[in-house]
Amino acid sequence: MRIETIDLNFLGTEHIIASYLLRGEGAAALVETGPTTCLEALEGGLRERGVAPEEVTQVFLTHVHLDHAGAAGHLAEMLPRARFYVHRVGYPHLADPTKLLASATRIYGERMDELWGEVRPVPEERLEALPGEGEEIELDCGGVLVAHDTPGHAYHHLAYHEPESGTLFAGDVAGIRMPGRSYIRPPTPPPEVDVEAWRESIQKIRRISPASLRPTHFGCYEDVGRHLNELEQRLEDWLLFVEERMERGAERDEIVAALESKGDEELRAEEIDREEGVHYDLAGNYPMLVDGLMRYVRKRGRR
Repeated sequence: MRIETIDLNFLGTEHIIASYLLRGEGAAALVETGPTTCLEALEGGLRERGVAPEEVTQVFLTHVHLDHAGAAGHLAEMLPRARFYVHRVGYPHLADPTKLLASATRIYGERMDELWGEVRPVPEERLEALPGEGEEIELDCGGVLVAHDTPGHAYHHLAYHEPESGTLFAGDVAGIRMPGRSYIRPPTPPPEVDVEAWRESIQKIRRISPASLRPTHFGCYEDVGRHLNELEQRLEDWLLFVEERMERGAERDEIVAALESKGDEELRAEEIDREEGVHYDLAGNYPMLVDGLMRYVRKRGRR
Protein backbone atom coordinates (compact mmCIF):
# COMPACT_ATOMS: atom_id res chain seq x y z
CA MET A 1 0.00 0.00 0.00
CA ARG A 2 1.30 3.46 -0.89
CA ILE A 3 0.18 6.95 0.09
CA GLU A 4 -0.24 9.82 -2.37
CA THR A 5 -1.31 13.43 -1.85
CA ILE A 6 -4.05 14.94 -4.00
CA ASP A 7 -3.96 18.74 -3.91
CA LEU A 8 -7.56 19.95 -3.99
CA ASN A 9 -6.56 23.41 -5.25
CA PHE A 10 -8.93 25.24 -2.90
CA LEU A 11 -10.13 28.54 -4.42
CA GLY A 12 -7.56 28.03 -7.16
CA THR A 13 -4.68 27.95 -4.68
CA GLU A 14 -2.34 25.02 -4.15
CA HIS A 15 -1.28 23.53 -0.80
CA ILE A 16 -4.39 24.53 1.18
CA ILE A 17 -6.47 21.32 1.39
CA ALA A 18 -5.23 17.79 0.81
CA SER A 19 -7.00 14.52 0.24
CA TYR A 20 -4.77 11.52 0.87
CA LEU A 21 -5.04 8.53 -1.42
CA LEU A 22 -4.11 5.07 -0.12
CA ARG A 23 -3.53 2.61 -2.96
CA GLY A 24 -3.09 -1.15 -3.05
CA GLU A 25 -3.78 -4.07 -5.32
CA GLY A 26 -7.13 -3.36 -7.00
CA ALA A 27 -8.47 -1.11 -4.24
CA ALA A 28 -8.02 2.37 -2.84
CA ALA A 29 -9.07 4.52 0.11
CA LEU A 30 -9.25 8.27 0.74
CA VAL A 31 -8.59 10.30 3.86
CA GLU A 32 -10.65 13.53 3.62
CA THR A 33 -12.96 14.57 0.79
CA GLY A 34 -12.49 18.33 0.95
CA PRO A 35 -15.44 20.63 0.17
CA THR A 36 -17.76 20.31 -2.81
CA THR A 37 -16.03 23.29 -4.44
CA CYS A 38 -12.96 21.03 -4.76
CA LEU A 39 -14.82 18.00 -6.09
CA GLU A 40 -13.58 18.51 -9.65
CA ALA A 41 -9.96 18.59 -8.43
CA LEU A 42 -10.49 15.41 -6.43
CA GLU A 43 -12.08 13.65 -9.41
CA GLY A 44 -9.24 14.82 -11.61
CA GLY A 45 -6.64 13.64 -9.10
CA LEU A 46 -8.14 10.15 -9.06
CA ARG A 47 -8.44 10.06 -12.83
CA GLU A 48 -4.83 11.22 -13.36
CA ARG A 49 -3.66 8.39 -11.11
CA GLY A 50 -5.73 5.82 -12.96
CA VAL A 51 -8.08 5.15 -10.03
CA ALA A 52 -11.58 4.18 -11.14
CA PRO A 53 -14.55 5.20 -8.95
CA GLU A 54 -15.39 1.57 -8.10
CA GLU A 55 -11.84 1.03 -6.78
CA VAL A 56 -12.33 3.48 -3.89
CA THR A 57 -14.04 1.37 -1.24
CA GLN A 58 -13.28 3.35 1.95
CA VAL A 59 -13.33 7.07 2.80
CA PHE A 60 -12.00 8.22 6.19
CA LEU A 61 -12.98 11.62 7.59
CA THR A 62 -11.11 13.28 10.46
CA HIS A 63 -14.14 15.47 11.27
CA VAL A 64 -17.20 16.92 9.57
CA HIS A 65 -16.12 20.53 9.03
CA LEU A 66 -16.90 21.49 5.46
CA ASP A 67 -13.29 21.90 4.33
CA HIS A 68 -12.69 18.27 5.33
CA ALA A 69 -15.96 16.45 4.64
CA GLY A 70 -18.25 18.81 2.71
CA ALA A 71 -18.10 16.72 -0.48
CA ALA A 72 -18.87 13.41 1.26
CA GLY A 73 -22.48 13.25 0.09
CA HIS A 74 -21.49 13.87 -3.52
CA LEU A 75 -18.74 11.27 -3.27
CA ALA A 76 -21.23 8.72 -1.96
CA GLU A 77 -23.00 9.09 -5.31
CA MET A 78 -19.78 8.99 -7.34
CA LEU A 79 -18.07 6.09 -5.54
CA PRO A 80 -20.61 3.25 -5.63
CA ARG A 81 -18.67 0.85 -3.33
CA ALA A 82 -17.28 3.30 -0.76
CA ARG A 83 -18.08 3.28 2.94
CA PHE A 84 -17.54 6.47 4.96
CA TYR A 85 -15.88 6.39 8.39
CA VAL A 86 -16.40 9.23 10.86
CA HIS A 87 -16.43 9.93 14.59
CA ARG A 88 -19.70 8.78 16.16
CA VAL A 89 -20.45 12.38 17.26
CA GLY A 90 -20.05 13.58 13.68
CA TYR A 91 -22.07 10.70 12.20
CA PRO A 92 -25.52 12.38 12.53
CA HIS A 93 -24.26 15.51 10.75
CA LEU A 94 -23.23 13.52 7.68
CA ALA A 95 -26.52 11.63 7.61
CA ASP A 96 -28.44 14.91 7.97
CA PRO A 97 -26.28 18.04 7.50
CA THR A 98 -29.09 20.50 8.38
CA LYS A 99 -27.65 21.57 11.75
CA LEU A 100 -24.09 21.56 10.43
CA LEU A 101 -25.08 23.90 7.60
CA ALA A 102 -26.99 26.21 9.95
CA SER A 103 -23.94 26.49 12.20
CA ALA A 104 -21.58 27.06 9.28
CA THR A 105 -23.90 29.69 7.79
CA ARG A 106 -23.76 31.69 11.04
CA ILE A 107 -19.97 31.74 10.66
CA TYR A 108 -19.49 32.14 6.89
CA GLY A 109 -22.71 33.90 5.88
CA GLU A 110 -22.93 34.85 2.22
CA ARG A 111 -19.64 33.08 1.39
CA MET A 112 -21.05 29.58 2.00
CA ASP A 113 -21.54 28.71 -1.67
CA GLU A 114 -18.29 30.32 -2.79
CA LEU A 115 -16.23 28.46 -0.17
CA TRP A 116 -17.95 25.11 0.23
CA GLY A 117 -20.62 24.55 -2.43
CA GLU A 118 -23.64 22.30 -2.05
CA VAL A 119 -23.60 19.78 0.81
CA ARG A 120 -25.57 16.54 0.45
CA PRO A 121 -26.26 13.85 3.05
CA VAL A 122 -24.45 10.53 3.08
CA PRO A 123 -26.88 7.56 3.15
CA GLU A 124 -26.77 6.02 6.63
CA GLU A 125 -26.22 2.54 5.25
CA ARG A 126 -22.90 3.82 3.84
CA LEU A 127 -21.70 5.33 7.14
CA GLU A 128 -19.55 3.77 9.87
CA ALA A 129 -19.45 5.45 13.30
CA LEU A 130 -16.17 5.23 15.24
CA PRO A 131 -15.60 6.04 18.92
CA GLY A 132 -11.89 6.56 18.30
CA GLU A 133 -10.77 4.15 20.99
CA GLY A 134 -8.00 2.60 18.94
CA GLU A 135 -10.22 0.70 16.52
CA GLU A 136 -8.28 -1.08 13.80
CA ILE A 137 -10.03 -0.79 10.46
CA GLU A 138 -8.80 -3.26 7.89
CA LEU A 139 -8.02 -1.55 4.61
CA ASP A 140 -9.20 -3.18 1.40
CA CYS A 141 -6.01 -1.83 -0.20
CA GLY A 142 -3.84 -3.55 2.42
CA GLY A 143 -2.90 -2.94 6.05
CA VAL A 144 -4.95 -1.16 8.69
CA LEU A 145 -5.80 2.30 9.96
CA VAL A 146 -6.12 2.86 13.70
CA ALA A 147 -8.66 5.52 14.73
CA HIS A 148 -7.82 7.78 17.68
CA ASP A 149 -10.15 10.27 19.35
CA THR A 150 -8.27 13.60 19.27
CA PRO A 151 -10.53 16.48 20.38
CA GLY A 152 -9.38 20.08 20.71
CA HIS A 153 -10.03 21.60 17.30
CA ALA A 154 -13.42 19.85 17.39
CA TYR A 155 -15.07 17.44 19.84
CA HIS A 156 -15.63 14.90 17.06
CA HIS A 157 -12.07 14.78 15.70
CA LEU A 158 -10.25 11.58 14.75
CA ALA A 159 -6.64 11.04 13.73
CA TYR A 160 -5.83 7.88 11.78
CA HIS A 161 -2.53 6.04 12.28
CA GLU A 162 -1.14 3.73 9.59
CA PRO A 163 1.28 1.56 11.58
CA GLU A 164 3.30 0.11 8.70
CA SER A 165 4.54 3.49 7.45
CA GLY A 166 4.10 5.24 10.78
CA THR A 167 1.98 7.94 9.12
CA LEU A 168 -0.60 9.83 11.19
CA PHE A 169 -3.35 11.47 9.17
CA ALA A 170 -3.83 14.34 11.59
CA GLY A 171 -6.68 16.43 10.20
CA ASP A 172 -6.52 19.74 12.08
CA VAL A 173 -5.30 18.53 15.48
CA ALA A 174 -1.65 18.90 14.34
CA GLY A 175 -2.21 22.43 13.04
CA ILE A 176 -1.65 24.21 9.72
CA ARG A 177 1.71 24.00 7.98
CA MET A 178 2.84 24.69 4.44
CA PRO A 179 5.31 22.52 2.45
CA GLY A 180 8.92 23.55 2.90
CA ARG A 181 8.09 25.57 6.02
CA SER A 182 8.50 24.88 9.72
CA TYR A 183 5.90 27.39 10.96
CA ILE A 184 2.72 25.91 12.48
CA ARG A 185 -0.51 27.86 12.96
CA PRO A 186 -3.12 26.50 15.39
CA PRO A 187 -6.57 26.37 13.72
CA THR A 188 -8.97 27.62 16.41
CA PRO A 189 -12.29 28.46 14.71
CA PRO A 190 -15.60 28.33 16.60
CA PRO A 191 -17.60 26.66 17.91
CA GLU A 192 -15.80 23.67 19.50
CA VAL A 193 -12.24 24.74 20.30
CA ASP A 194 -11.11 23.29 23.62
CA VAL A 195 -7.47 24.06 24.41
CA GLU A 196 -7.39 21.78 27.44
CA ALA A 197 -8.60 18.82 25.37
CA TRP A 198 -6.17 19.81 22.62
CA ARG A 199 -3.22 19.55 25.02
CA GLU A 200 -4.31 16.02 25.89
CA SER A 201 -4.62 15.12 22.20
CA ILE A 202 -1.09 16.37 21.54
CA GLN A 203 0.08 14.16 24.39
CA LYS A 204 -1.77 11.23 22.86
CA ILE A 205 -0.02 11.80 19.53
CA ARG A 206 3.31 11.78 21.36
CA ARG A 207 2.40 8.42 22.87
CA ILE A 208 1.42 7.04 19.45
CA SER A 209 4.86 8.21 18.30
CA PRO A 210 4.18 8.45 14.56
CA ALA A 211 7.06 8.61 12.10
CA SER A 212 5.36 11.40 10.15
CA LEU A 213 2.38 13.75 10.33
CA ARG A 214 0.04 14.46 7.43
CA PRO A 215 -2.18 17.41 8.37
CA THR A 216 -4.99 18.16 5.95
CA HIS A 217 -3.50 21.67 5.64
CA PHE A 218 -0.97 20.54 4.16
CA GLY A 219 1.74 17.97 3.40
CA CYS A 220 3.94 15.37 5.11
CA TYR A 221 6.40 16.15 7.94
CA GLU A 222 8.86 13.93 9.76
CA ASP A 223 10.06 16.37 12.46
CA VAL A 224 7.19 15.19 14.63
CA GLY A 225 8.53 16.15 18.07
CA ARG A 226 9.54 19.67 17.05
CA HIS A 227 6.27 20.14 15.17
CA LEU A 228 4.13 19.17 18.16
CA ASN A 229 6.19 21.30 20.56
CA GLU A 230 5.79 24.38 18.38
CA LEU A 231 2.06 23.79 17.94
CA GLU A 232 1.53 23.38 21.68
CA GLN A 233 3.60 26.45 22.53
CA ARG A 234 1.87 28.69 19.97
CA LEU A 235 -1.57 27.45 20.99
CA GLU A 236 -0.85 28.40 24.61
CA ASP A 237 0.77 31.70 23.58
CA TRP A 238 -2.13 32.78 21.37
CA LEU A 239 -4.70 31.80 24.00
CA LEU A 240 -2.92 33.90 26.63
CA PHE A 241 -2.57 36.78 24.15
CA VAL A 242 -6.32 36.81 23.43
CA GLU A 243 -7.32 36.25 27.06
CA GLU A 244 -5.21 39.15 28.35
CA ARG A 245 -6.82 41.54 25.88
CA MET A 246 -10.30 40.33 26.74
CA GLU A 247 -9.56 41.00 30.41
CA ARG A 248 -8.52 44.56 29.50
CA GLY A 249 -11.88 45.06 27.75
CA ALA A 250 -10.60 45.08 24.17
CA GLU A 251 -13.21 44.65 21.45
CA ARG A 252 -13.16 41.68 19.10
CA ASP A 253 -11.92 43.61 16.06
CA GLU A 254 -9.11 45.14 18.12
CA ILE A 255 -8.02 41.67 19.23
CA VAL A 256 -8.15 40.40 15.64
CA ALA A 257 -5.90 43.23 14.48
CA ALA A 258 -3.47 42.62 17.35
CA LEU A 259 -3.25 38.87 16.69
CA GLU A 260 -2.83 39.47 12.97
CA SER A 261 0.10 41.80 13.69
CA LYS A 262 1.63 39.24 16.04
CA GLY A 263 1.09 36.32 13.67
CA ASP A 264 2.45 38.17 10.66
CA GLU A 265 5.54 39.09 12.66
CA GLU A 266 6.01 35.41 13.48
CA LEU A 267 5.75 34.56 9.78
CA ARG A 268 8.30 37.21 8.85
CA ALA A 269 10.67 35.79 11.46
CA GLU A 270 10.45 32.50 9.52
CA GLU A 271 11.09 34.41 6.25
CA ILE A 272 7.53 33.81 5.04
CA ASP A 273 6.34 36.83 3.06
CA ARG A 274 2.80 38.16 3.05
CA GLU A 275 1.97 36.55 -0.30
CA GLU A 276 2.91 33.13 1.03
CA GLY A 277 1.18 33.96 4.31
CA VAL A 278 -2.10 34.05 2.37
CA HIS A 279 -1.87 30.25 2.20
CA TYR A 280 -2.02 30.13 5.99
CA ASP A 281 -4.92 32.60 5.98
CA LEU A 282 -6.93 30.49 3.54
CA ALA A 283 -6.54 27.50 5.85
CA GLY A 284 -7.26 29.52 9.01
CA ASN A 285 -7.78 33.29 9.01
CA TYR A 286 -7.25 35.55 12.02
CA PRO A 287 -10.89 36.65 12.58
CA MET A 288 -11.98 33.01 12.71
CA LEU A 289 -9.10 32.03 15.00
CA VAL A 290 -9.89 34.87 17.42
CA ASP A 291 -13.61 34.05 17.45
CA GLY A 292 -12.83 30.48 18.47
CA LEU A 293 -10.37 31.46 21.22
CA MET A 294 -12.72 34.14 22.61
CA ARG A 295 -15.57 31.65 22.72
CA TYR A 296 -13.34 29.16 24.57
CA VAL A 297 -12.26 31.79 27.12
CA ARG A 298 -15.90 32.72 27.82
CA LYS A 299 -17.00 29.09 28.14
CA ARG A 300 -14.12 28.32 30.47
CA GLY A 301 -15.03 31.33 32.58
CA ARG A 302 -18.62 30.11 32.92
CA ARG A 303 -17.36 26.69 34.04
